[in-house]
Amino acid sequence: MGQQQLLLIILGVIIVGVAIAVGISLFTGQSNQGNRDNIIADINNMAADAFQYRFRPVSMGGGGASYANYHIPSEWGANNPNATYTVSGTPTATSISFHAVSKTVSTGVVDETFDGSGQSVGPTFSGF
Repeated sequence: MGQQQLLLIILGVIIVGVAIAVGISLFTGQSNQGNRDNIIADINNMAADAFQYRFRPVSMGGGGASYANYHIPSEWGANNPNATYTVSGTPTATSISFHAVSKTVSTGVVDETFDGSGQSVGPTFSGF
């Protein structure tokens, strides 16, 4: 009788250990996906700001129908908890691209390009 009880206790400990490992794995995966979604939302907000800059006259601090010379606003700077953002490449009159490196997922990268009408060409992401 003692061996059977010991075997059941060991089996129970193994099952609980596996359940904890699966739970941690699911939580980490969800956290990574949430970080990716937050980065994409930040990039979309920057794109809206860039689109407004594009149509603002140069005399009012805008781009005068061009994304050229657009700079990312300071609120998306170093204090942003999601990622570090940069304008990738050289913005043109009809196209701007953003690059984000995640601060919480060491290999997480998101790139997204927007056309002259402010529409996304589609985000690409890796490492999440």
